[in-house]
Amino acid sequence: MSESPPTTPVCYRHPGRETYVRCTRCDRPICPECMREASVGHQCPECVDEGRRSVRPARTAFGGGAAGRHGYVTKALIALNVLFFVLSVASARSLTAVVGGSGLGGLAGDGTPLTRWGGVLGYASYVAFEPVHGVAAGEWYRLVTAMFLHYGVFHLLLNMWALWVLGRELEGVLGRARFLALYLIAGIGGNVAVFLFSRPNEGPTVGASTATFGLFAAIFVIMRRLGLNTSAIVPLLVVNLVFTFAVQSISKSGHIGGLVVGAAMAAVLAYAPRERRTLVQVAGGAIIVLILLALVIFRTAQLLN
Repeated sequence: MSESPPTTPVCYRHPGRETYVRCTRCDRPICPECMREASVGHQCPECVDEGRRSVRPARTAFGGGAAGRHGYVTKALIALNVLFFVLSVASARSLTAVVGGSGLGGLAGDGTPLTRWGGVLGYASYVAFEPVHGVAAGEWYRLVTAMFLHYGVFHLLLNMWALWVLGRELEGVLGRARFLALYLIAGIGGNVAVFLFSRPNEGPTVGASTATFGLFAAIFVIMRRLGLNTSAIVPLLVVNLVFTFAVQSISKSGHIGGLVVGAAMAAVLAYAPRERRTLVQVAGGAIIVLILLALVIFRTAQLLN
């Protein structure tokens, strides 16, 4: 009785295709169309998918995902600021909203209907004998919208440059969600400080600098936590503080408030213990927000009494 000739293996996914290549994980025959490059040899599509599911995604030192390295949140925030600026200029229908206003020797733009609507305003009316507006009047949204509005293109460009330089670095280290939380809480914290020190009938304050000052503080805290040299960031921080106090029209309380709250939030993110990192970070951020909420309620009661 003669032996039957050996059978040529065929691809397990394409039975009509002969092949002598096998998956290095499951040992099933695979044709060139099904081959996937592996560290050693080739794998089949199913083994590649299984490997992706079983491999834990890479995390940063502070719990963020690797996707933060692309800077998507930073780019989205810049786009949002630019969009608000375009809408602000359109609402004014005047080029003085871009440049030529009274601030910074004419470099800053004039106020617009949108900056009046969204800027931090304590308790004031736009026109005498008309309804009173402001955070104390219940317009709490101003504490958020103010950080996306600017007086003129020069004001916008300064803040967007800072956001671009600092934001990408911090987003890469912290991850998208943590960086966004840092940015928003620092920005709101600076706006709460503006509200705390606002005077009745004072004009609205706008600008992303409350948030960007928080980023300056955050990158200092993060670098210290990682044991990196901070000699490059300190001079930038000092120059910005000098500029803040030297220029009359700049909101000093907003910048200092953003700096302090940004540092506090960065410390929560940087020094949370690894074992319960996310829980501590969320709880710490929530406590900061509750403190800011209490300050808003306190200042509102002062202005209304």
